Order: sequence, then structure tokens, then C-alpha cells
Amino acid sequence: MRAARKDSSNALERINLRLAPEVLEAIDAECSRRAGNVSRNTWITEAVTERLARLASSSRHQGAGGANG
Repeated sequence: MRAARKDSSNALERINLRLAPEVLEAIDAECSRRAGNVSRNTWITEAVTERLARLASSSRHQGAGGANG
């Protein structure tokens, strides 16, 4: 079981992210509003994932609309 955990953590890449203090404060405020213990990392990961999903969905709809119309 330990090896599986090690393998999954190796699949992630670390980055350095610079954000303005007021952005971090807003993220922290959103984290504190959620039930449970939500870290900045989790919140930022969710936000990026949601944005990418919206962009992908938007691209599919625009492409389909252009081909049909």
C-alpha cells in the first residue's frame, strides 16, 4: 500500500505560484467557508480543474455550433 501512495505522489508535479496577498486572502476566506479542512492547494486545484472543464466544454459547443450553423 505504501508503494502505491509513493507512485501516485510521483505523478504530481510541484510548481511555484505567485499570487497577490489579496488573492490569497480571498482564497483563504473561501477555504474557511467550506465544511472540513480545505487547503489552499486543494482549493486552487479545484478552481483550475473547473476552469479547464468549462473551457473544454465551451470549445466543444463553439466548434459544434460553427460546423452546424
